[in-house]
Amino acid sequence: MPPYPYLPESIRRLAETLSNLPSLGPRQALRLAFYIAQRDPEGLRRLSQDLTTLSQLKTCQQCFFVHEDKNQILCPICRDPQRNKSQIAFIEKETELLALEQTGRYQGRYLLLGTLEKHGMFDDLQKLRLQSLKTFIQKELGGKAEEVVIALSPTRYGDHYAEIIQKEFSPLAQKVTRLGRGLPRGGEIEFADDETLGASLESRG
Repeated sequence: MPPYPYLPESIRRLAETLSNLPSLGPRQALRLAFYIAQRDPEGLRRLSQDLTTLSQLKTCQQCFFVHEDKNQILCPICRDPQRNKSQIAFIEKETELLALEQTGRYQGRYLLLGTLEKHGMFDDLQKLRLQSLKTFIQKELGGKAEEVVIALSPTRYGDHYAEIIQKEFSPLAQKVTRLGRGLPRGGEIEFADDETLGASLESRG
């Protein structure tokens, strides 16, 4: 960040922290820092409290989504006996999981991969998550899942990772499907409306 004269150090530090967030450049981060600084004391207190509670979130040991129950290692989705644990959807982002859930048309479980890099290689954490699912399929599902659903956005790099997943998990599933092409080429799942996304779920193949 440029050495702006007269910029309070507290705002500079906040802006630098905010600039590390996705899609937030230095100027946007600085504007957001000023906006936060100008909130009333009660608003700042609530914001500080909300940020502090984020540190209490836990990561599900099965799908890797976040949850708040400190007494459980699994999230509510993975604990739900009504869900089909033999149907697993691969997703990239938490917001995409929420978008799929919003449709009410998917009753399986998930594997949250995390942000997929455009260089086309899974990072070490993603490799561990993939391996944990392979172990789950071997131990809990008798070596074969009913269905693996590749729910990645239909972008160029999404297609690339979909091919890798299909190759790795075809021997471990009765069928491997992908969301139907109701989603526009280059579009992202989290921005699709419920009807389009629901139709894509139902037309997967």
